[in-house]
Amino acid sequence: MGDTGPTGPVMDRDEVDRALARLGAEHEAIETSLLALQDHAGRRLLEGAALTGVTEERWRATEASITLLWTYFDAYTDALRTAREIRARRRWSSSEDLAELTGLLRGECVTVAGGAVAGAGAPAPDGAPARLGERFTLAALVDRMNELYAASLDVVVAADAVWSALPARIDLLAAELRRTRRLAHSVGVRPGEHPAGDDLERITRTLTRLREEVVSDPLAFWRPAEGSSAPGGGRPDTTVYDREARALEDVRREIDAVLTVRQDAEQRIVKLRDLLSRADRTLAEARAARGEVLAKIAATEVPVVSGPPTALQEQLAAAAEYRRHAQWHRLSPLLESLEQKAEEELLRARESLTAVTAPLAVRAELRGRLDAYKAKVARHGLAEDPELVERYEKARRMLWSAPCDLRAAEQAVLRYQRTVAEMLGAAPRVPGQGGPRELREDRDDREDVGPGG
Repeated sequence: MGDTGPTGPVMDRDEVDRALARLGAEHEAIETSLLALQDHAGRRLLEGAALTGVTEERWRATEASITLLWTYFDAYTDALRTAREIRARRRWSSSEDLAELTGLLRGECVTVAGGAVAGAGAPAPDGAPARLGERFTLAALVDRMNELYAASLDVVVAADAVWSALPARIDLLAAELRRTRRLAHSVGVRPGEHPAGDDLERITRTLTRLREEVVSDPLAFWRPAEGSSAPGGGRPDTTVYDREARALEDVRREIDAVLTVRQDAEQRIVKLRDLLSRADRTLAEARAARGEVLAKIAATEVPVVSGPPTALQEQLAAAAEYRRHAQWHRLSPLLESLEQKAEEELLRARESLTAVTAPLAVRAELRGRLDAYKAKVARHGLAEDPELVERYEKARRMLWSAPCDLRAAEQAVLRYQRTVAEMLGAAPRVPGQGGPRELREDRDDREDVGPGG
Protein backbone atom coordinates (compact mmCIF):
# COMPACT_ATOMS: atom_id res chain seq x y z
CA MET A 1 0.00 0.00 0.00
CA GLY A 2 1.38 3.46 -0.86
CA ASP A 3 1.76 6.48 1.31
CA THR A 4 -1.36 8.21 2.62
CA GLY A 5 -2.29 11.86 2.97
CA PRO A 6 -5.30 14.04 3.79
CA THR A 7 -7.02 12.82 0.61
CA GLY A 8 -6.24 9.12 1.16
CA PRO A 9 -3.59 6.92 -0.45
CA VAL A 10 -1.18 8.70 -2.75
CA MET A 11 -1.91 7.92 -6.38
CA ASP A 12 0.73 6.22 -8.50
CA ARG A 13 1.77 7.45 -11.94
CA ASP A 14 -0.70 5.22 -13.82
CA GLU A 15 -3.60 6.37 -11.64
CA VAL A 16 -2.59 10.00 -12.18
CA ASP A 17 -2.38 9.55 -15.95
CA ARG A 18 -5.76 7.83 -16.10
CA ALA A 19 -7.34 10.53 -13.94
CA LEU A 20 -5.86 13.30 -16.07
CA ALA A 21 -7.12 11.60 -19.25
CA ARG A 22 -10.60 11.27 -17.81
CA LEU A 23 -10.65 14.87 -16.57
CA GLY A 24 -9.39 16.06 -19.93
CA ALA A 25 -12.21 14.28 -21.74
CA GLU A 26 -14.73 15.74 -19.30
CA HIS A 27 -13.22 19.20 -19.80
CA GLU A 28 -13.62 18.91 -23.56
CA ALA A 29 -17.23 17.67 -23.27
CA ILE A 30 -18.14 20.46 -20.82
CA GLU A 31 -16.58 23.11 -23.04
CA THR A 32 -18.45 21.78 -26.09
CA SER A 33 -21.74 21.83 -24.17
CA LEU A 34 -21.17 25.35 -22.85
CA LEU A 35 -20.36 26.67 -26.31
CA ALA A 36 -23.48 24.96 -27.73
CA LEU A 37 -25.56 26.55 -24.98
CA GLN A 38 -23.99 29.92 -25.73
CA ASP A 39 -24.95 29.60 -29.42
CA HIS A 40 -28.42 28.10 -28.84
CA ALA A 41 -31.13 29.99 -30.72
CA GLY A 42 -33.42 29.85 -27.70
CA ARG A 43 -30.79 31.53 -25.48
CA ARG A 44 -30.26 34.34 -28.01
CA LEU A 45 -34.04 34.88 -28.22
CA LEU A 46 -34.32 34.99 -24.44
CA GLU A 47 -31.52 37.55 -24.24
CA GLY A 48 -33.23 39.87 -26.71
CA ALA A 49 -36.87 39.45 -25.65
CA ALA A 50 -38.96 41.66 -23.38
CA LEU A 51 -39.89 38.95 -20.91
CA THR A 52 -42.62 38.87 -18.28
CA GLY A 53 -44.00 36.55 -15.62
CA VAL A 54 -42.55 33.11 -15.04
CA THR A 55 -40.11 33.38 -17.93
CA GLU A 56 -38.63 36.67 -16.73
CA GLU A 57 -38.04 35.25 -13.27
CA ARG A 58 -36.54 31.96 -14.44
CA TRP A 59 -34.40 33.54 -17.14
CA ARG A 60 -32.89 35.99 -14.65
CA ALA A 61 -31.81 33.03 -12.51
CA THR A 62 -30.66 31.09 -15.57
CA GLU A 63 -28.46 33.95 -16.80
CA ALA A 64 -26.74 34.00 -13.42
CA SER A 65 -26.34 30.22 -13.56
CA ILE A 66 -24.74 30.41 -17.01
CA THR A 67 -22.32 33.06 -15.75
CA LEU A 68 -21.47 30.84 -12.77
CA LEU A 69 -21.01 27.89 -15.11
CA TRP A 70 -18.27 29.74 -16.97
CA THR A 71 -16.69 30.75 -13.66
CA TYR A 72 -16.70 27.13 -12.53
CA PHE A 73 -15.36 26.03 -15.87
CA ASP A 74 -12.51 28.54 -15.72
CA ALA A 75 -11.62 27.31 -12.22
CA TYR A 76 -11.80 23.74 -13.43
CA THR A 77 -9.58 24.61 -16.41
CA ASP A 78 -6.99 26.28 -14.17
CA ALA A 79 -6.89 23.30 -11.80
CA LEU A 80 -6.56 20.84 -14.68
CA ARG A 81 -3.78 22.92 -16.28
CA THR A 82 -1.89 23.06 -12.98
CA ALA A 83 -2.14 19.28 -12.59
CA ARG A 84 -0.91 18.74 -16.13
CA GLU A 85 2.03 21.08 -15.57
CA ILE A 86 3.07 19.19 -12.43
CA ARG A 87 2.79 15.89 -14.26
CA ALA A 88 4.87 17.24 -17.13
CA ARG A 89 7.83 18.22 -14.92
CA ARG A 90 9.33 14.74 -15.06
CA ARG A 91 8.71 11.64 -17.04
CA TRP A 92 8.78 9.65 -13.83
CA SER A 93 7.06 11.80 -11.22
CA SER A 94 8.65 11.96 -7.78
CA SER A 95 6.79 11.03 -4.62
CA GLU A 96 6.44 14.74 -3.84
CA ASP A 97 4.90 15.36 -7.28
CA LEU A 98 2.52 12.41 -6.85
CA ALA A 99 1.44 13.65 -3.42
CA GLU A 100 0.78 17.11 -4.86
CA LEU A 101 -1.11 15.64 -7.82
CA THR A 102 -3.18 13.48 -5.48
CA GLY A 103 -4.16 16.59 -3.55
CA LEU A 104 -5.10 18.38 -6.77
CA LEU A 105 -7.01 15.50 -8.31
CA ARG A 106 -8.81 14.26 -5.20
CA GLY A 107 -8.80 17.08 -2.71
CA GLU A 108 -10.85 20.27 -2.45
CA CYS A 109 -8.32 22.20 -4.41
CA VAL A 110 -10.69 24.42 -6.46
CA THR A 111 -11.83 27.65 -4.83
CA VAL A 112 -14.62 29.80 -6.32
CA ALA A 113 -15.07 33.32 -4.97
CA GLY A 114 -18.22 33.87 -2.93
CA GLY A 115 -19.25 36.87 -5.04
CA ALA A 116 -19.60 34.68 -8.11
CA VAL A 117 -21.74 32.17 -6.22
CA ALA A 118 -23.93 34.89 -4.73
CA GLY A 119 -24.37 36.45 -8.15
CA ALA A 120 -25.77 33.15 -9.37
CA GLY A 121 -28.59 33.37 -6.89
CA ALA A 122 -27.46 30.33 -4.91
CA PRO A 123 -28.40 30.98 -1.27
CA ALA A 124 -26.30 29.63 1.55
CA PRO A 125 -27.76 26.50 3.19
CA ASP A 126 -30.13 26.97 6.13
CA GLY A 127 -30.30 30.70 5.53
CA ALA A 128 -26.73 31.25 6.74
CA PRO A 129 -24.78 34.33 5.59
CA ALA A 130 -23.11 34.03 2.20
CA ARG A 131 -19.63 32.56 2.37
CA LEU A 132 -16.49 34.21 1.04
CA GLY A 133 -15.96 31.30 -1.35
CA GLU A 134 -16.61 27.66 -2.08
CA ARG A 135 -14.12 24.82 -2.29
CA PHE A 136 -14.66 21.81 -4.55
CA THR A 137 -12.96 18.66 -5.59
CA LEU A 138 -12.69 18.36 -9.35
CA ALA A 139 -15.32 15.56 -9.34
CA ALA A 140 -17.71 17.61 -7.21
CA LEU A 141 -17.16 20.62 -9.46
CA VAL A 142 -18.05 18.54 -12.53
CA ASP A 143 -21.26 17.37 -10.82
CA ARG A 144 -22.13 20.94 -9.90
CA MET A 145 -21.55 22.12 -13.47
CA ASN A 146 -23.71 19.29 -14.81
CA GLU A 147 -26.57 20.32 -12.50
CA LEU A 148 -26.40 23.98 -13.52
CA TYR A 149 -26.08 23.09 -17.19
CA ALA A 150 -29.12 20.78 -17.13
CA ALA A 151 -31.26 23.41 -15.36
CA SER A 152 -30.12 26.18 -17.73
CA LEU A 153 -30.62 24.05 -20.83
CA ASP A 154 -34.09 23.07 -19.64
CA VAL A 155 -35.18 26.72 -19.54
CA VAL A 156 -33.62 27.51 -22.93
CA VAL A 157 -35.03 24.44 -24.70
CA ALA A 158 -38.52 24.87 -23.19
CA ALA A 159 -38.75 28.54 -24.22
CA ASP A 160 -37.45 27.75 -27.70
CA ALA A 161 -39.95 24.88 -28.11
CA VAL A 162 -42.89 27.12 -27.19
CA TRP A 163 -41.70 29.91 -29.48
CA SER A 164 -41.16 27.45 -32.32
CA ALA A 165 -44.61 25.88 -31.97
CA LEU A 166 -47.22 28.35 -30.85
CA PRO A 167 -46.67 31.79 -32.50
CA ALA A 168 -46.54 30.31 -36.00
CA ARG A 169 -49.69 28.28 -35.39
CA ILE A 170 -51.44 31.30 -33.89
CA ASP A 171 -50.48 33.38 -36.95
CA LEU A 172 -51.89 30.74 -39.31
CA LEU A 173 -55.11 30.59 -37.31
CA ALA A 174 -55.30 34.40 -37.25
CA ALA A 175 -54.97 34.48 -41.05
CA GLU A 176 -57.79 31.96 -41.34
CA LEU A 177 -59.77 34.05 -38.88
CA ARG A 178 -59.38 37.16 -41.06
CA ARG A 179 -60.61 35.27 -44.12
CA THR A 180 -63.56 33.93 -42.15
CA ARG A 181 -64.45 37.42 -40.89
CA ARG A 182 -64.49 38.80 -44.43
CA LEU A 183 -66.72 35.97 -45.58
CA ALA A 184 -68.97 36.37 -42.54
CA HIS A 185 -69.37 40.09 -43.22
CA SER A 186 -70.36 39.37 -46.83
CA VAL A 187 -73.28 37.20 -45.71
CA GLY A 188 -74.48 39.52 -42.94
CA VAL A 189 -72.90 37.70 -40.00
CA ARG A 190 -71.77 40.68 -37.91
CA PRO A 191 -71.12 41.32 -34.22
CA GLY A 192 -74.26 42.30 -32.39
CA GLU A 193 -76.46 40.84 -35.12
CA HIS A 194 -75.51 37.17 -35.09
CA PRO A 195 -73.95 34.93 -32.42
CA ALA A 196 -71.28 33.75 -34.87
CA GLY A 197 -70.23 37.37 -35.40
CA ASP A 198 -69.81 37.80 -31.64
CA ASP A 199 -67.78 34.57 -31.55
CA LEU A 200 -65.43 35.90 -34.23
CA GLU A 201 -64.80 39.04 -32.19
CA ARG A 202 -64.09 37.01 -29.07
CA ILE A 203 -61.73 34.65 -30.93
CA THR A 204 -59.87 37.65 -32.38
CA ARG A 205 -59.34 39.18 -28.94
CA THR A 206 -58.29 35.85 -27.44
CA LEU A 207 -55.74 35.07 -30.19
CA THR A 208 -54.23 38.56 -29.98
CA ARG A 209 -53.81 38.27 -26.22
CA LEU A 210 -52.54 34.69 -26.49
CA ARG A 211 -49.80 35.63 -28.95
CA GLU A 212 -48.61 38.49 -26.76
CA GLU A 213 -48.46 36.22 -23.72
CA VAL A 214 -46.65 33.44 -25.60
CA VAL A 215 -44.01 35.83 -26.93
CA SER A 216 -43.35 37.51 -23.56
CA ASP A 217 -43.83 34.53 -21.22
CA PRO A 218 -43.27 31.27 -23.14
CA LEU A 219 -42.53 29.20 -20.02
CA ALA A 220 -46.09 29.85 -18.81
CA PHE A 221 -47.15 27.65 -21.76
CA TRP A 222 -44.76 24.77 -21.09
CA ARG A 223 -45.87 21.50 -19.53
CA PRO A 224 -42.96 19.36 -18.28
CA ALA A 225 -43.24 15.65 -18.95
CA GLU A 226 -44.10 13.67 -15.84
CA GLY A 227 -41.27 11.51 -14.59
CA SER A 228 -38.73 12.97 -17.05
CA SER A 229 -35.52 14.55 -15.76
CA ALA A 230 -34.00 15.21 -19.20
CA PRO A 231 -33.58 18.91 -20.14
CA GLY A 232 -36.49 20.08 -22.28
CA GLY A 233 -38.66 17.09 -21.46
CA GLY A 234 -42.23 18.20 -22.00
CA ARG A 235 -44.46 19.89 -24.56
CA PRO A 236 -46.05 23.28 -25.31
CA ASP A 237 -49.46 23.78 -23.72
CA THR A 238 -51.88 24.37 -26.62
CA THR A 239 -55.10 24.23 -24.60
CA VAL A 240 -56.20 27.81 -25.34
CA TYR A 241 -55.12 27.60 -28.98
CA ASP A 242 -56.96 24.31 -29.53
CA ARG A 243 -60.13 25.68 -27.94
CA GLU A 244 -60.16 28.75 -30.18
CA ALA A 245 -59.36 26.64 -33.26
CA ARG A 246 -62.42 24.49 -32.51
CA ALA A 247 -64.53 27.62 -31.95
CA LEU A 248 -63.43 29.01 -35.32
CA GLU A 249 -64.29 25.72 -36.99
CA ASP A 250 -67.79 25.91 -35.48
CA VAL A 251 -68.17 29.45 -36.83
CA ARG A 252 -67.02 28.32 -40.28
CA ARG A 253 -69.67 25.60 -40.30
CA GLU A 254 -72.30 28.17 -39.32
CA ILE A 255 -71.22 30.47 -42.13
CA ASP A 256 -71.22 27.57 -44.60
CA ALA A 257 -74.82 26.90 -43.60
CA VAL A 258 -75.65 30.57 -44.20
CA LEU A 259 -73.91 30.42 -47.59
CA THR A 260 -75.97 27.37 -48.49
CA VAL A 261 -79.10 29.30 -47.59
CA ARG A 262 -77.99 32.21 -49.77
CA GLN A 263 -77.40 29.93 -52.75
CA ASP A 264 -80.74 28.10 -52.70
CA ALA A 265 -82.92 30.63 -50.85
CA GLU A 266 -84.93 31.65 -53.93
CA GLN A 267 -85.61 28.05 -54.93
CA ARG A 268 -86.70 27.17 -51.39
CA ILE A 269 -88.99 30.20 -51.15
CA VAL A 270 -90.58 29.31 -54.52
CA LYS A 271 -91.14 25.76 -53.29
CA LEU A 272 -92.70 27.07 -50.08
CA ARG A 273 -95.04 29.32 -52.06
CA ASP A 274 -96.08 26.31 -54.14
CA LEU A 275 -96.70 24.17 -51.04
CA LEU A 276 -98.81 26.83 -49.35
CA SER A 277 -100.68 27.52 -52.61
CA ARG A 278 -101.51 23.81 -52.96
CA ALA A 279 -102.64 23.70 -49.36
CA ASP A 280 -104.82 26.76 -49.92
CA ARG A 281 -106.36 25.27 -53.10
CA THR A 282 -106.97 21.96 -51.34
CA LEU A 283 -108.73 23.75 -48.47
CA ALA A 284 -110.81 25.74 -50.97
CA GLU A 285 -111.76 22.47 -52.67
CA ALA A 286 -112.63 21.00 -49.28
CA ARG A 287 -114.87 23.98 -48.45
CA ALA A 288 -116.64 23.70 -51.81
CA ALA A 289 -117.02 19.94 -51.34
CA ARG A 290 -118.48 20.49 -47.87
CA GLY A 291 -121.21 22.68 -49.36
CA GLU A 292 -121.93 20.02 -51.94
CA VAL A 293 -122.08 17.29 -49.29
CA LEU A 294 -124.40 19.30 -47.08
CA ALA A 295 -126.68 19.84 -50.08
CA LYS A 296 -126.64 16.27 -51.40
CA ILE A 297 -126.22 14.06 -48.34
CA ALA A 298 -128.70 13.99 -45.47
CA ALA A 299 -128.31 12.86 -41.84
CA THR A 300 -124.48 12.89 -41.80
CA GLU A 301 -121.78 14.76 -39.89
CA VAL A 302 -119.51 16.87 -42.11
CA PRO A 303 -116.37 18.34 -40.44
CA VAL A 304 -115.74 22.07 -40.59
CA VAL A 305 -112.95 23.21 -42.94
CA SER A 306 -110.48 25.77 -41.58
CA GLY A 307 -109.43 28.90 -43.42
CA PRO A 308 -106.18 29.48 -45.35
CA PRO A 309 -102.88 29.48 -43.38
CA THR A 310 -102.48 33.25 -43.07
CA ALA A 311 -99.78 33.01 -40.36
CA LEU A 312 -97.59 30.93 -42.66
CA GLN A 313 -98.15 33.38 -45.49
CA GLU A 314 -96.96 36.19 -43.22
CA GLN A 315 -93.86 34.24 -42.28
CA LEU A 316 -93.19 33.52 -45.95
CA ALA A 317 -93.41 37.23 -46.68
CA ALA A 318 -90.91 37.85 -43.86
CA ALA A 319 -88.58 35.24 -45.40
CA ALA A 320 -88.73 37.01 -48.76
CA GLU A 321 -87.92 40.28 -46.98
CA TYR A 322 -84.90 38.71 -45.25
CA ARG A 323 -83.67 37.45 -48.61
CA ARG A 324 -84.14 40.87 -50.22
CA HIS A 325 -82.00 42.50 -47.49
CA ALA A 326 -79.39 39.67 -47.42
CA GLN A 327 -80.19 38.79 -43.82
CA TRP A 328 -79.16 35.18 -44.39
CA HIS A 329 -78.54 34.41 -40.73
CA ARG A 330 -82.21 35.17 -39.98
CA LEU A 331 -83.50 33.54 -43.13
CA SER A 332 -81.84 30.16 -42.45
CA PRO A 333 -83.79 29.14 -39.30
CA LEU A 334 -87.02 30.67 -40.64
CA LEU A 335 -86.87 28.62 -43.85
CA GLU A 336 -86.25 25.41 -41.94
CA SER A 337 -89.26 26.07 -39.73
CA LEU A 338 -91.46 27.10 -42.65
CA GLU A 339 -90.61 24.03 -44.71
CA GLN A 340 -91.75 21.72 -41.95
CA LYS A 341 -94.91 23.72 -41.25
CA ALA A 342 -95.83 23.96 -44.95
CA GLU A 343 -95.56 20.18 -45.41
CA GLU A 344 -97.75 19.71 -42.33
CA GLU A 345 -100.27 22.26 -43.63
CA LEU A 346 -100.59 20.51 -47.01
CA LEU A 347 -101.06 17.15 -45.27
CA ARG A 348 -103.73 18.67 -43.01
CA ALA A 349 -105.55 20.16 -46.03
CA ARG A 350 -105.57 16.80 -47.81
CA GLU A 351 -106.86 15.04 -44.73
CA SER A 352 -109.60 17.67 -44.42
CA LEU A 353 -110.63 17.15 -48.06
CA THR A 354 -110.71 13.39 -47.57
CA ALA A 355 -112.83 13.69 -44.44
CA VAL A 356 -115.28 16.12 -46.07
CA THR A 357 -115.78 14.09 -49.26
CA ALA A 358 -116.10 10.72 -47.49
CA PRO A 359 -119.96 10.71 -47.73
CA LEU A 360 -119.77 11.36 -51.49
CA ALA A 361 -117.29 8.50 -51.84
CA VAL A 362 -119.68 6.21 -49.95
CA ARG A 363 -122.55 7.24 -52.21
CA ALA A 364 -120.44 6.63 -55.32
CA GLU A 365 -119.50 3.17 -54.04
CA LEU A 366 -123.16 2.30 -53.42
CA ARG A 367 -124.14 3.51 -56.88
CA GLY A 368 -121.43 1.40 -58.47
CA ARG A 369 -122.46 -1.67 -56.49
CA LEU A 370 -126.14 -1.22 -57.43
CA ASP A 371 -125.38 -0.91 -61.14
CA ALA A 372 -123.01 -3.91 -61.01
CA TYR A 373 -125.70 -6.15 -59.53
CA LYS A 374 -128.21 -4.89 -62.09
CA ALA A 375 -125.83 -5.95 -64.86
CA LYS A 376 -125.43 -9.37 -63.20
CA VAL A 377 -129.23 -9.76 -63.08
CA ALA A 378 -129.48 -8.90 -66.78
CA ARG A 379 -126.86 -11.55 -67.69
CA HIS A 380 -128.99 -14.18 -65.89
CA GLY A 381 -132.18 -13.12 -67.71
CA LEU A 382 -133.95 -11.67 -64.64
CA ALA A 383 -133.98 -8.02 -65.73
CA GLU A 384 -137.80 -7.96 -65.97
CA ASP A 385 -138.49 -9.61 -62.62
CA PRO A 386 -141.01 -7.29 -60.88
CA GLU A 387 -139.55 -7.68 -57.40
CA LEU A 388 -136.05 -7.02 -58.56
CA VAL A 389 -137.18 -4.03 -60.65
CA GLU A 390 -139.07 -2.59 -57.69
CA ARG A 391 -136.16 -2.95 -55.27
CA TYR A 392 -133.69 -1.61 -57.81
CA GLU A 393 -135.78 1.48 -58.53
CA LYS A 394 -136.27 2.15 -54.83
CA ALA A 395 -132.53 2.02 -54.16
CA ARG A 396 -131.80 4.06 -57.27
CA ARG A 397 -134.24 6.82 -56.30
CA MET A 398 -132.57 7.07 -52.88
CA LEU A 399 -129.04 7.23 -54.34
CA TRP A 400 -129.84 9.70 -57.12
CA SER A 401 -132.03 12.03 -55.09
CA ALA A 402 -130.86 15.05 -53.08
CA PRO A 403 -130.41 15.12 -50.22
CA CYS A 404 -129.51 11.46 -50.08
CA ASP A 405 -130.04 9.50 -46.88
CA LEU A 406 -126.96 7.28 -47.00
CA ARG A 407 -128.06 4.94 -44.25
CA ALA A 408 -131.43 4.26 -45.87
CA ALA A 409 -129.86 4.00 -49.32
CA GLU A 410 -127.30 1.47 -48.08
CA GLN A 411 -130.05 -0.70 -46.58
CA ALA A 412 -131.97 -0.52 -49.89
CA VAL A 413 -128.89 -1.65 -51.82
CA LEU A 414 -128.35 -4.53 -49.36
CA ARG A 415 -131.99 -5.64 -49.76
CA TYR A 416 -131.55 -5.60 -53.54
CA GLN A 417 -128.37 -7.68 -53.22
CA ARG A 418 -130.12 -10.26 -50.99
CA THR A 419 -133.01 -10.53 -53.41
CA VAL A 420 -130.60 -11.06 -56.32
CA ALA A 421 -128.82 -13.74 -54.33
CA GLU A 422 -132.09 -15.52 -53.54
CA MET A 423 -133.17 -15.38 -57.19
CA LEU A 424 -129.85 -16.90 -58.26
CA GLY A 425 -130.13 -19.67 -55.67
CA ALA A 426 -127.53 -18.40 -53.16
CA ALA A 427 -128.27 -18.13 -49.47
CA PRO A 428 -128.92 -14.57 -48.33
CA ARG A 429 -125.98 -13.06 -46.46
CA VAL A 430 -124.63 -9.77 -45.31
CA PRO A 431 -121.25 -8.99 -46.90
CA GLY A 432 -118.40 -9.57 -44.48
CA GLN A 433 -120.45 -11.74 -42.09
CA GLY A 434 -120.45 -15.12 -43.84
CA GLY A 435 -118.20 -18.12 -43.43
CA PRO A 436 -115.42 -19.22 -45.79
CA ARG A 437 -117.83 -20.65 -48.39
CA GLU A 438 -119.95 -17.48 -48.39
CA LEU A 439 -116.82 -15.33 -48.67
CA ARG A 440 -115.71 -17.30 -51.72
CA GLU A 441 -119.19 -16.96 -53.32
CA ASP A 442 -119.28 -13.23 -52.61
CA ARG A 443 -115.85 -12.83 -54.21
CA ASP A 444 -116.98 -14.82 -57.26
CA ASP A 445 -120.08 -12.62 -57.58
CA ARG A 446 -117.95 -9.51 -57.53
CA GLU A 447 -115.67 -10.94 -60.19
CA ASP A 448 -118.77 -11.68 -62.34
CA VAL A 449 -120.07 -8.14 -62.10
CA GLY A 450 -116.77 -6.37 -62.52
CA PRO A 451 -114.86 -3.90 -60.32
CA GLY A 452 -117.94 -1.73 -59.62
CA GLY A 453 -119.92 -4.58 -58.02
